[in-house]
Amino acid sequence: MKLAFLGLGVMGFPMAGHLAKAGHEVTVYNRTAAKARVWTEQHKGTARPTPAEAAAGAEIVFTCVGNDDDVRQVVLGAQGALAGMSKGALLVDHTTASAELARELDAAAKAKGCGFLDAPVSGGQAGAQNGVLTVMVGGDAQSFARAERVMAHYGKAVTHMGPAGNGQLTKMVNQIMIAGLVQGLSEGLNFAVRAGLDARKAAQVISKGAAQSWQLENRYQTILEDEFDFGFAVDWMRKDLAICLAEARRNKSALPVTALVDQFYERVQERGGGRWDTSSLFHLLAHP
Repeated sequence: MKLAFLGLGVMGFPMAGHLAKAGHEVTVYNRTAAKARVWTEQHKGTARPTPAEAAAGAEIVFTCVGNDDDVRQVVLGAQGALAGMSKGALLVDHTTASAELARELDAAAKAKGCGFLDAPVSGGQAGAQNGVLTVMVGGDAQSFARAERVMAHYGKAVTHMGPAGNGQLTKMVNQIMIAGLVQGLSEGLNFAVRAGLDARKAAQVISKGAAQSWQLENRYQTILEDEFDFGFAVDWMRKDLAICLAEARRNKSALPVTALVDQFYERVQERGGGRWDTSSLFHLLAHP
C-alpha cells in the first residue's frame, strides 16, 4: 500500500520502519527534517517537507506526535495532513491524546470524505522496535478493517474498542493502572531493601505468584540499580495522567491513587528526572 507516517520520535521511527520492511511504499514527515533524513537512510522510503505533501496520494496516513496541540498542527494546519489527503483515504492517529481530540479529528476527516481511527499504543520504545505493541483503536468498523492488518506489522494485539474516542479512553485505563502498579512495585522493593532482604531474590520469587506483572519482571533489576533510562519518560507520563484526570472530572470517576502518583511524578521532575522512565518513582523512596 501507499502509506504516510508523520512523526518519527522514539515510537514513530521504528513503527514506520516496520511498514517499510513489510514492503509498503512509505513517505515520512518529521518536524525536525534531519530525523526524516536519518530514517530514509535506514529504510526504503521518501521524506517530504510538510505533512500535506507526505500525505498526498496515501491510502492510509499515520500520525504519532506529542500531544493534542501537536496533532492539530500536523493534521489540521494549512499544510496539515488533511489538506493533502484524497477523498477516501484513512487517517490513523497513534498519539496518546484526549478523547475530545479524537472526536474532533473524526468530524474533520468525515468532512473531507476521509476515514479516521484513534489508535494509541502501549509497549514503549522496546515494543515499537520489536513490533509487539498493543494498539487500542476507536472508529468505525469499516475503517478498522482497512487498517488492522497494516497496524499488525508493529502491533501484536490490535483491538477495536468502539467509536472514535474509545481508543484514547482505553489508553487512559492503561495509564491509570500503570501509575498505581509502578508505585506499588517501588514501595515493595524499597521495603525489601530496608528490611534487609535480598531484594532481587524477593522480586524473583514474588514474580511467580499473584503479584506478577510486566513491570515487576522487566524493571526490578534496573530499579534496584537506580537506573531509569529504560522506557517511557516521566514528562510524557505526566502529560498522559493530566489527560486521565481531566477525563475523570468529566465522567465523575474517582482517581485518588492516580492523582497522588501524579504528584509523586511531579517531585521526580523537580529532581531533574523528567526524562527518567516511569519506574523512577523508586528514587523518591530510596533517596528521600
